[in-house]
Amino acid sequence: MNVRLKFLGAAQSVTGSKYLLEIDKQKILIDCGLFQGQKELRLRNWESLPIDASSIHTVILTHAHIDHIGYLPRLVKDGFRGSIICTHATEDLMKIMLRDAARLQEEEAAFAFKHGYSKHSKPEPLFTEEDTEQVFPLVQSARYQKEVKVLKNLSVKFFNAGHILGSAITELTLTTPAQQKKIVFSGDLGRYHDELMYPPEALTTADILLVESTYGNRLNPIDNVTSDLQQIINEVVARRGVMIVPAFAVGRTQLLIYYFYQLMEKKLIPSLPVFVDSPMAIDVTELYERHSYNHKIKTTHQDGQLISIFDSAHIHFCDTREKSKALNDLKGPAIIISASGMATGGRVLHHLFHRLRNENDTVLFAGYQAEGSRGRRIQDGEPSVKIFGEEVPVKCKIKTINGLSAHADQGELLQWLNNFTDSPKLTFITHGEKESAEVLAEKIKEKGWNVIVPEYLETVELFSGI
Repeated sequence: MNVRLKFLGAAQSVTGSKYLLEIDKQKILIDCGLFQGQKELRLRNWESLPIDASSIHTVILTHAHIDHIGYLPRLVKDGFRGSIICTHATEDLMKIMLRDAARLQEEEAAFAFKHGYSKHSKPEPLFTEEDTEQVFPLVQSARYQKEVKVLKNLSVKFFNAGHILGSAITELTLTTPAQQKKIVFSGDLGRYHDELMYPPEALTTADILLVESTYGNRLNPIDNVTSDLQQIINEVVARRGVMIVPAFAVGRTQLLIYYFYQLMEKKLIPSLPVFVDSPMAIDVTELYERHSYNHKIKTTHQDGQLISIFDSAHIHFCDTREKSKALNDLKGPAIIISASGMATGGRVLHHLFHRLRNENDTVLFAGYQAEGSRGRRIQDGEPSVKIFGEEVPVKCKIKTINGLSAHADQGELLQWLNNFTDSPKLTFITHGEKESAEVLAEKIKEKGWNVIVPEYLETVELFSGI
């Protein structure tokens, strides 16, 4: 039996996670994400995979962020008909995320066509809502730590990764007549002291290990989050401005709501309205209630309803386009949380289009901004950015808060790796920009481990003749 691994994404970049595991002639895809950020990366989404989609037996998902699931509709459209295996919460989140992604792509294609800023005569979305619906009948979900058979000689088991709802460290066990081999994919690892999520579970053995490295070259302490947010928001209040926070609709938005709620409860900031402008917010809130085992938010029953911090009188969900448009005329002080987290698309673009030019307003970046993304360009101080084909001057205040990322930092990555009692045969550093991956690789090599930072489309033989 020969086992190979091909890196179809998240190799020296933080997006497009796709790992092709080939066991003799059987093909298993771990994650199936979209590339985001730099144009040269995004163009890969439109290229055909270097393998026939119909030849893939199974897709296994670590979690439901778009850079891990967003290529699924295209894969199914191109002929994939196997099973998609994930946790229960990932299945629920996936439906929300993919439907929203399809809707946004269709809206952006229509907007580009109407306003003529695309180089294509008729811009098309990468996939449609109809394509997305073809994905869901293929999904087979399981609870954490339940062994699921993939092939006669291959099984998968999920462990809580602490990153977002349903996120999983994924352990594949390959069985031969003589031995067992474990291949572990960390997925995106969460934090050890997160306010909402439990810490990632410890695994102790792996023959082959893939570990993410988003923050592989730096620490990202949580200690100052409350005081930093307090200062930034009080400055916004003093200017009677509006603060725009680009934030991922799952995980980051809920964490921000938690902090804003706590700051108001403790009278550290004045009570002010917080508008959550994301069509996903209500659905995701219900998922937090349904999958309460997976996080720390407490809910109570009141008149037959589940009540949580999301039901605070200060939190307003903009569940219609009309409510979203009304925010253009909003006077401060107020906070608008809107997706996407890297300002690559979604409703936040409309808010940035209107607010970037206002000196009294503030844009707060509350998470990692990928190289080449619109968010990174604003964060890096570019005097203008293109939105809807127009150069928009950046005159508002630009702030960044650290510590809110749902990714483990360098210290936490090393803490998780220290749980392994023996060094894996091979450890691959993935899901990080080149510098982050290489710095983490050097740290791990100090442990005496055999470490590889793979390149895009590189193939590595894991086992031969077992």
